[in-house]
Amino acid sequence: MTGGRMTEDTILVDKPGQKPVKTQEVKIKEHNERILRTSIGCFMGILAGVLSFVLIGDPSLPENSARGLIGLLLLLAAIVFQKQIFLLMKIDVTHLGGKDWFYQGFMALSMWFISWTILLTVQ
Repeated sequence: MTGGRMTEDTILVDKPGQKPVKTQEVKIKEHNERILRTSIGCFMGILAGVLSFVLIGDPSLPENSARGLIGLLLLLAAIVFQKQIFLLMKIDVTHLGGKDWFYQGFMALSMWFISWTILLTVQ
């Protein structure tokens, strides 16, 4: 190659002004990290759904109507604690933007809703 290499052979550039090209190893590493982040978001959502079912039961019953907010609080806790899990698993979160965090929250919300709904239907 006639151009220079940048950041420990992870990005190669042939000509000045050309868009950097990632190596196959970097692409695989980033892909695996995205899969791990998505799995954590899904797991946290399922955990929040199961906890909502265990702690609240059926929120449509009159005696439990005031406890329905606890399910939403469990969901919010699951979304917030994802960052702490990322840090414990040594996942770099400095490059994550608003869209990435919205995606993580949406995955947790989806799994929370699906798991709690299934548990309430099977009851």
